[in-house]
Amino acid sequence: MKPGAPSPALLWRMTRPAFLLLTVVACVLGTATAAACGCGIDWRLAAAATLLAVLAHATGNVLNDLHDAKSGADAANTQGIYPFTGGSRLIQSGAVTEAQTAALARTLLLVLVPAGLLLAVKTAGGVLLLGLAGLLLVWAYSAPPLRLMARGLGEPVVAGAWFLVVLGSDYVQRRQFFIIPASAALSLALLVAALLLINGCPDAEADARVGKRTLAVRLGPMGAAWAYLALVLAAHGWLAFSTWLLIPPAQALWGLVSLPLSLTAAALLLARARQPWRLKPALALTVAATLAHGLGLAAGFGLVALRH
Repeated sequence: MKPGAPSPALLWRMTRPAFLLLTVVACVLGTATAAACGCGIDWRLAAAATLLAVLAHATGNVLNDLHDAKSGADAANTQGIYPFTGGSRLIQSGAVTEAQTAALARTLLLVLVPAGLLLAVKTAGGVLLLGLAGLLLVWAYSAPPLRLMARGLGEPVVAGAWFLVVLGSDYVQRRQFFIIPASAALSLALLVAALLLINGCPDAEADARVGKRTLAVRLGPMGAAWAYLALVLAAHGWLAFSTWLLIPPAQALWGLVSLPLSLTAAALLLARARQPWRLKPALALTVAATLAHGLGLAAGFGLVALRH
């Protein structure tokens, strides 16, 4: 028997809400970089930009579940570590259908487009460029014919998406593009790429069986582990180097609070790369590190803003 119309609670679960916090943190960071430069904060615009970014992230999650269901990737995945990997599992459990998932994605897009246009009217035209680029990445990540996640390009796509979130949150306050938010966005984006990479490790066997050639599949267990280490070192190294170059203020070094978490996760991944069922602590540490990095950066910029 087919399920009835999804309840509001079920629709909420379809968006994978636990992961949306990362987008909120990215928006907080972008707002903080603008405030630190003396731009002030329009809280209504900040809230609007955050809501739009969260809706775009939710759309991407729903599309990802839909296309992983169509490809058979989630159905084949019996080794995923919920809730970190393997999607929401709502289609596979029969709680919702593919048609209902597609309908939710369309509804979210129908809200996003006019809302983005309104935000552009209230701020500046660059919002349109950022919004279009973001929607393109959301679509290209999962949907055919590109399906970039299945071509080993998912990590650059998500890094680019969260780079745009930070840049966009700064832009709606500043009304122009600037190097400081771009610098801060880069270190967070690299950690988001590392998060996607490690999330792909428990799913790699199932993904390979259905032709989903993620970066974790292409690199193999140890290759993915070393690539993860390179990404987290690059993220923290860039923050330290850019601060030395005087791009962000010294207070941005609060972002380095995530380094011990990232290094511990990397050590666990290197030790357990061939035992993916033992990666849950490393996955949790990676999520914590990514959030801590964004919040640490935001706190540092916030301290600068308080001086104005």
